[in-house]
Amino acid sequence: MDFLVLFLFYLALVLIGVVMICICSKTHYLKGLVRGGAQIISYIIPECLQRAVLKLLHYLFHTRNHTFILLHLILQGMVYSEYTWEIFDYCQELEFSLHYLLLPYLLLIVNLVFFILSCVSNPGTITKANELLFLQVYEFDEVMFSKNTKCSTCNLRKPARSKHCSVCNRCVHRFDHHCVWVNNCIGAWNARYFLLYLLTLTASAATVAVVSSVFLVQLVVASNLYLETYVDALGHFQYLFLTFPRIVFMLGFVIMLSFLLGGYLCFTLYLAATNQTTNEWYRGDWAWCQHCPHVARPPSAEPQVHRNIHSHGLWSNLREIFLPATAHDERKKN
Repeated sequence: MDFLVLFLFYLALVLIGVVMICICSKTHYLKGLVRGGAQIISYIIPECLQRAVLKLLHYLFHTRNHTFILLHLILQGMVYSEYTWEIFDYCQELEFSLHYLLLPYLLLIVNLVFFILSCVSNPGTITKANELLFLQVYEFDEVMFSKNTKCSTCNLRKPARSKHCSVCNRCVHRFDHHCVWVNNCIGAWNARYFLLYLLTLTASAATVAVVSSVFLVQLVVASNLYLETYVDALGHFQYLFLTFPRIVFMLGFVIMLSFLLGGYLCFTLYLAATNQTTNEWYRGDWAWCQHCPHVARPPSAEPQVHRNIHSHGLWSNLREIFLPATAHDERKKN
């Protein structure tokens, strides 16, 4: 029974991870899978319950709210509370180095700084005052971004690489995506904060996982726990889980979280290194899919080949993340 609970717990983590990746990447493959699942569920769930769920989903993912910010802080607080309560005391008894014990707290402080900056900073909102400035920053490729295109909502000319965010109801310069975890758009002016937030969050989760793993290994060796056995009716070895259930749960959570965050961090670093945004990657991926013979399209439609014209080498691309093109251009003019 304990292993069944543990399996269901990890399965829930995997599902949460898939939802997080779906929210962040917004690939049409996952969206199609979600639509298919929703159609199947619609035949089972009553219509009144469906409407309530749709309203809840619309509030969570299509309006600006602080739900995921609170969830983020609660999860982080629970992990660090458990780490402090269980592991920190034991590690001191096992004569761990204080530097290793305090490293997760240092990463937590740095992570919270970049988390707050990602939440409150201006992503690069396009207004009537700065519209002309943004129009001169990036070149139009006439495939993904065309000249003289106006935003039907803001009634502003759309600079290359910009997009109107339906959640925030504003056009954003070099729009990447709207992140529900920081309740803000990620654009040219706060992409560096989001990248560092994601980097420190991954590092803090991995550090807690490593320290917890080393703690369990040393505790098992010091107490000769590896010589103890416990076999239930199903023949499962459960002694370690029964002795330290909360630590094992926490360790499994942070290990799974480290892999999920690490995968998304690698994807974000790839986009930064190639000077792409999530929006451009998604649209470019869809444009590539249009060439697939299995994809139906009008006979008269000519396939348009998208080419990334904004990549100028690794270091230039990374510099553009930490020194946005508008600020760099203004500095060169001065």
